[in-house]
Amino acid sequence: MDYTQIKTEKRGNILLLTMNRPDRLNAWTPKMAEEQADAIQKANDDPDIGAIVMTGEGRGFCAGADIEGTFKTRLDGKDPGNDTAGGSGGMPRGVDWIELVRSSKPMIAAVNGPAVGIGVTMILPFDVIVAAEEAKFGMVFVKMGIVPELASSHFLVSRMGWGHANEMMLSGRLYQAAEAQEKGLCEYVVPGDKLLDKAFSIAAQIAENPSRQLRMTKELLTQNACTTDLTAAQKRETDALKICWTTPEHHEAVDAFLNKRKPDFKKAAKSAAE
Repeated sequence: MDYTQIKTEKRGNILLLTMNRPDRLNAWTPKMAEEQADAIQKANDDPDIGAIVMTGEGRGFCAGADIEGTFKTRLDGKDPGNDTAGGSGGMPRGVDWIELVRSSKPMIAAVNGPAVGIGVTMILPFDVIVAAEEAKFGMVFVKMGIVPELASSHFLVSRMGWGHANEMMLSGRLYQAAEAQEKGLCEYVVPGDKLLDKAFSIAAQIAENPSRQLRMTKELLTQNACTTDLTAAQKRETDALKICWTTPEHHEAVDAFLNKRKPDFKKAAKSAAE
């Protein structure tokens, strides 16, 4: 797929995915979503990539959906993408964003400027959110006469808690980065010129760990985070543990510990596959 609304760059074992419509503050379109999904899937299929960092080009992260290209087009009786009416939350039918993100290699959002509407909801299921000091966050759906999407009414509560999530969604006001961090929406706030350094530092630390087990852990977090069935939660963990005990990554970790060396998980996985 040729990318016209995003760009990608490999930096070591990290993929940098940049939304690339700076003249529109990276306003979201269904086409952008298809390009993002393609880039994420390619990174997941690339054994040399350990984690993904997503940011925005220019002074904005993502100013929400492109009003003319999405809402206006739909009101005019046309579908703004590849069957968004048949998809989830305005996404093209072929893009299951939540499944993609939660089953993906670790994903870190580097929010460099305003993140509004889908600019927030698309990153709520990410693993870590880092914001520049000048970033702003807004769940402005109610002001547009619509409701939020992408399971954000679940993920926002998980991140911020019931009261803060209610206030943010029902008021539709903008939150400065410092307030967003205080209320749990993002994990870190740093000066703008340090944003990518911080995001890449987190990504690199995570990417040192075995990819298979990282994705299994993400699956457990997705399934167990809000469950009240602790027996089921433990069974999922036990089933995953039984798989892990047989993997070359686990064997490598034990051997490296006993021999006082740094484990090489990629080599172990590659050797086992040959």
